[in-house]
Amino acid sequence: MNIRKTTMEDLPVVLELYARARQFMQENGNPSQWGHTHPPKEQVMDDIRRGCSYLCEEDGQALGTFYYAEETEPDYARIYDGAWLNEKPYGVMHRVASPGIKKGAGTFCVLWCFHKCGGNLRIDTHHDNIPMQKMLEKNGFCRCGMIRLQDGSPRLAYQKSE
Repeated sequence: MNIRKTTMEDLPVVLELYARARQFMQENGNPSQWGHTHPPKEQVMDDIRRGCSYLCEEDGQALGTFYYAEETEPDYARIYDGAWLNEKPYGVMHRVASPGIKKGAGTFCVLWCFHKCGGNLRIDTHHDNIPMQKMLEKNGFCRCGMIRLQDGSPRLAYQKSE
């Protein structure tokens, strides 16, 4: 597997990956995390322009997409019912989507981000996103507590640190 930055030419592929992820969520007990429209096309285009959208491929086939950056995430400033593992600089990963074509693609992406940021990665997910929670915990992430998005929606907060 290979990970590279997404280009605007990849936009249709990325949007299809997100559509498949939304369908998977709908069919597997998580209908409200992304609903029918998240992430919106404009947000994906902004992620690409900022250089924070990535595509995981193998033999020319798209296996997943995600947002990754080494930045302070405003939604992570306050954590409830717990605490972050540390306050060192960290990488963030958002909007992870994989169509399930290749087992392990999500893990490959998460571990790529973990190594890219020097071993301190934060990520959050919806309470109903059991597949993501299991994948994170399987790969050594600790559930640190709960955060709230800008719209007030709660999310489970995870971190892995060396």
